[in-house]
Amino acid sequence: MTPEEMQQFVVDLYAATGTGDWDKVSTMLTDDFFCSEADTLPMKGVYKGKNALRELYVKVMGLMDVAGLDVVETTVGKDHAVTILSFQFADPSLERAYLCEMFRFRDGKVCEIKPFYYDPAPIIAACAAKQQAA
Repeated sequence: MTPEEMQQFVVDLYAATGTGDWDKVSTMLTDDFFCSEADTLPMKGVYKGKNALRELYVKVMGLMDVAGLDVVETTVGKDHAVTILSFQFADPSLERAYLCEMFRFRDGKVCEIKPFYYDPAPIIAACAAKQQAA
């Protein structure tokens, strides 16, 4: 894939997950796709397979009230892309969560996503706020 194709692929993948187009998402992932969330996060674990992003998305949205996802920029290399982004939470008193997501490509699809959070505290606070509101 060219750098431009990888950048557009990431844009399209975020758009498909954001609208819940899980059929399209599954076509964009390899059969052995996996996403690894750090053990310091409430959604910790490794999510595997073509439905992994759906499973993770449902879990994350059940844990916290995300009001927006702001994509800052994506940079690409040989077979990787890294996107800088932030979560905005429904509760305006909560601090944004900043992270980078690393995408690894194989044969024109994504085979791995690994998020790197600058600080897990805003994610943990957003999950606690949703639990208290329930």
